[in-house]
Amino acid sequence: MVGTLNFVLRSQKTLKSGLVPVYLTYSIHRARIFYSLDAAVFPVNWDDDKRRAQYLTDKEAKAVGINKSQLLMRSEVDIINDSILQVTMKIEAIERKFLANEQEFSSEMVINQLKGKQSAVTKKEEKKGLVFDWMDKYISDHESIREKGSLTVYKSVKNHLKAYQEETGHKVTFETIDSNFFKSFQKFLIKRIKTDKAGTVSPMLNNTTIAKALSTLKTFLGYAKQSGIEVSDSYRDFAIRKEKTEVIALTQEEFDSLLHMDLSANKRLDKVRDLFCFSCSTGFRHSDVTQLKREHIKEGEIKLTVKKTKTALMVPLNGISAAILNKYSGLQKPLPVASNQYVNRELKVLCKLAGINEQVEIVRFHGAKRIAISYPKFELIHFHTGRKTFCTLSLEKGMAAQDVMAISGHTDYKSFARYVNVTEKRKKVVMLKAWGEVPIMKAI
Repeated sequence: MVGTLNFVLRSQKTLKSGLVPVYLTYSIHRARIFYSLDAAVFPVNWDDDKRRAQYLTDKEAKAVGINKSQLLMRSEVDIINDSILQVTMKIEAIERKFLANEQEFSSEMVINQLKGKQSAVTKKEEKKGLVFDWMDKYISDHESIREKGSLTVYKSVKNHLKAYQEETGHKVTFETIDSNFFKSFQKFLIKRIKTDKAGTVSPMLNNTTIAKALSTLKTFLGYAKQSGIEVSDSYRDFAIRKEKTEVIALTQEEFDSLLHMDLSANKRLDKVRDLFCFSCSTGFRHSDVTQLKREHIKEGEIKLTVKKTKTALMVPLNGISAAILNKYSGLQKPLPVASNQYVNRELKVLCKLAGINEQVEIVRFHGAKRIAISYPKFELIHFHTGRKTFCTLSLEKGMAAQDVMAISGHTDYKSFARYVNVTEKRKKVVMLKAWGEVPIMKAI
């Protein structure tokens, strides 16, 4: 017998700020216990059906008459949902341990063990370990619930902070990280340089990478604050400028040339092509193609929990994705999977053979300096290009943005909006779909 857990807002404990504490309720045989998550949300930021925090865009907030100051930032929403997921996983682990030992247990016994696992961090400990120990804690706490690659950026930020402390002599503590610190740290990152084997000196980071590092630091500070660490709120006043980056995706003609290539004499590239084209026709990431099982595929659709975001997703099959699955019907797994590194390396060979070699200019900024470099397109293609291709071609074929987002699993329109640059081709498709085909026109 396992317990029933839920996450609720306790409105009777509403704070003066309007934030409402989030609690776990856990019960066995109707013996219910409340457990505080040390997190609080505005009611508008809570999804009662999913029992999770939800992010509202400025536009959504304005539509229901909510002031921006009464909303949580996306990073704060993510931190709360991370806490909910962590507590759920810890309780399940505690229950499994009791069951494995064939030991009867009560709701009080489970919660007591949960409390024993959660160590409080005092102010004294925070000062001793500074920010770096807490970054290690964040990485450790999230290793079991986040993709390995998604935590790499936290390790990079930690290294940059250590370099900042060593080179500037300014001690990095939670008390000192405020808006002014962000300005100083940003300047430091812009000025960082690297030297290659030939002795050539160049900037270490471009503005896009720096913006990602600063955004990651903000997320981490939110996590620390939710965990009881005193953090200056002024860091939220620092605005991170994010430059638009190029969307590298295949055109319909490039996709068709790849899909119809005769690779019967090269089984290695044939499998790589099929994996990539499957991503182009479903929007799946490499991690989800890898975890795909036959039990996920039923009645013309794929249902699985996305590895990166831990959300359930339903993707309908189409003629191309179904044909690729049929091709490998004799295998135990639906597709012949290979490592991401291997596929990325072979994709460049494959796309070069397919003649996908149009010159593409990549523009990056290092501080105010603009650097533009042209590459043949095949050099810029990797497995994630398949997901971008799915989004761009689906829009060009006339699919509504919200439908593409529902299939691809995008939840934030801001991150999806870069695909919605209305191309001339998409204008034509959407116009014809709405108003009908153009009749043969007489010469004017």
